[in-house]
Amino acid sequence: MPLILASNSASGGYNVANSLRFNSASSDNLSRTPSASNRKTWTFSTWIKFTRTGSNQGLLVAGASYTEFGYLGIKIGNGDYFDVGMGTGIFRRTTQLFRDVSAWYHFVVGFDTTQATASDRVKVYVNGSQITDFSISNNPTLNTDYGLNSNALTTVGRNSESAGEYFNGYMAETYYIDGQQLTPSSFGQTDPSVPSSGIWQPKAYTGTYGTNGFYLQFKNSASLGTDSSGNGNTFTVNNLTSVDQSTDTCTNNFSTLNLLANNEVPNGNTFSYSDGALTFKGSAGTDTSQMMTVGTQAVSTGKWYWEAKLISVGSDIPGIGILNTEANFNVQNAYPHNSSVSAYGYTYMSNGQKSNNGTDAAYGTSYTTGDIIGIALDMTNNKLYFSKNGTFQNSGDPTSGATGTGAAYTVQSALTYFPACNLRFYPSAGEWSFNFGSPSYAANSYTDGAGFGNFSYAVPSGYYSLNTKNLANFG
Repeated sequence: MPLILASNSASGGYNVANSLRFNSASSDNLSRTPSASNRKTWTFSTWIKFTRTGSNQGLLVAGASYTEFGYLGIKIGNGDYFDVGMGTGIFRRTTQLFRDVSAWYHFVVGFDTTQATASDRVKVYVNGSQITDFSISNNPTLNTDYGLNSNALTTVGRNSESAGEYFNGYMAETYYIDGQQLTPSSFGQTDPSVPSSGIWQPKAYTGTYGTNGFYLQFKNSASLGTDSSGNGNTFTVNNLTSVDQSTDTCTNNFSTLNLLANNEVPNGNTFSYSDGALTFKGSAGTDTSQMMTVGTQAVSTGKWYWEAKLISVGSDIPGIGILNTEANFNVQNAYPHNSSVSAYGYTYMSNGQKSNNGTDAAYGTSYTTGDIIGIALDMTNNKLYFSKNGTFQNSGDPTSGATGTGAAYTVQSALTYFPACNLRFYPSAGEWSFNFGSPSYAANSYTDGAGFGNFSYAVPSGYYSLNTKNLANFG
């Protein structure tokens, strides 16, 4: 199978500018009720980056009730499998599970009940390859009409039949082709510049759409459900706003937080992630633990910048900084548990302190709810800087090079570092919202030198946002 477009890959050629960030907590979805058309033959193609696992999530679903032929759904199931089914059963359920939260997947479903060979009536493809291994496989009845293309509620990003089952994640390059059963080659290709890489990439679709066909580019922030096919099959936008338009796409993959660290910890303390795995919140029980999460992209060379907004404080001001790979980071417990490693984590604390492996020292000024902390990591000169609302602390100058003017720390050149933050849980916990260049909150459109990012404050000269194109060019 071709590789998914992951956190360490780049994409050239065809460029996808925008995706749409769906958040289940705010019941985000798109909806429309089309006219009745060809209910036997169609193709659905979309690129997805997940920010939730272990739950039912509707991708494209038609029908307001689970009746045999009036409902059809394309979903991710609560076991992280991919499903194509009707109200009374499943046509295809993959044995393959989809849990990589750092990468984009390309899904294609080709449906055609007129096919004489029963197994050809539903075809599922992931990253350009046809899936043939299913835990459940049933074939539609020959020449039967099913739910999609019926005059019924059709939703993108939720199960139309259910009040829940909302999608959490990013969706890009979303096509629905009415009247044709197509293959992935209509929508993607192996990287033509390096065919041996096996990297699957999007390409422009040049065919026809049919009556109810649509193409969602998510390029109009004022009308995120706009159909770009020319058919005018625009969707109603439900709960999504302009800030949900993202530049994290299948051709330039931005860092998010690692939601695989979302695991219950002692005495009821829990993590939660939202807003496209950019917001990290603690829910406090009775344990005083400090817990940590990290980003999905790490660096060992180059100069990098990101921001984080403190949403809520809790009982203790949460820290922000970096974590190195020698910290023996326990993803399941979301905590660096090898304290014998020197300098495992750096945090910029609220009371004008910096903390290195539990040792505090004076640094900077305090911060609180609503403040935005900028982090500038210079792996060329092994220095780390922090800003508060655009002002680098201790007269820090991230462009000072080897002199490291005002740097909070000298980092270890032999190590790889992740963005990180921590929360103290008892009796209440805090919340951070990160901006790696495509934020979930309103920013001021400052970009890095490569033209990427949407930051609240100016990016220091020579520093770059964390995404695959920058990692390929400057990492």
